Amino acid sequence: MTSTHFGYQSVDEADKARHVRGVFDSVAPKYDVMNDLMSAGLHRAWKAFTVLVADVHEGDVVLDIAGGTGDLAMAFAKKAGRSGQVVHTDINEAMLRTGRDRLLDAGVALHTVVCDAEQLPFSDNHFGVVCVAFGLRNMTHKDAALAEMRRVLRPGGKLMVLEFSKVAPPLQKVYDWYSFKVLPRLGQWVAGDDASYRYLAESIRMHPDQQTLKTMMHKGGFGHVDYHNLTGGLVALHVGIKC
Repeated sequence: MTSTHFGYQSVDEADKARHVRGVFDSVAPKYDVMNDLMSAGLHRAWKAFTVLVADVHEGDVVLDIAGGTGDLAMAFAKKAGRSGQVVHTDINEAMLRTGRDRLLDAGVALHTVVCDAEQLPFSDNHFGVVCVAFGLRNMTHKDAALAEMRRVLRPGGKLMVLEFSKVAPPLQKVYDWYSFKVLPRLGQWVAGDDASYRYLAESIRMHPDQQTLKTMMHKGGFGHVDYHNLTGGLVALHVGIKC
């Protein structure tokens, strides 16, 4: 049996996806409300910056991985226009269903696919942009997921990885206090679930820092990789270009 981390717990690799699915099944109904509360609305600015850097144009083909409730997919769809295509995916059916309904309520109908980022059901060299926002840290084999993202990108295509990262040292103490004291209580109060938000805080600490993820992307075959620290490194946007 090979083990991996689920937050600070050690679990069988084969079981991690099930544990993660349980977290997001639980939080899906209150996911958007909690995002606004726990980030003080900053997640909207982080995602807007991601869309800006992605530089999607009319006719582009975009894959949104771990797209959840669909806010990035909706933003990409506006840029890609009628002649483009945005595919909205997530491994978690409850999250994807919430996102699909939200998109349809806004008059946006996208291709919506339940799939595992480590085994993407798309052909090679298909997408001009692939984006994964706040999803990579939950994946069991990050190197395999990055390899799949590269496979489905066209040569010269762009991978966008928006993820919690290593915060600047002066912010560390207050960030730890907020993460482990405030966030679980907020989760219990709003979503009736403190454990899932405790996992969120733990999963962030287990995720590779900015430079480590940059190195992983280089090793995964991305020729040019850069990252942008946002809000003091609380979040980082990594951008990789497929050779």
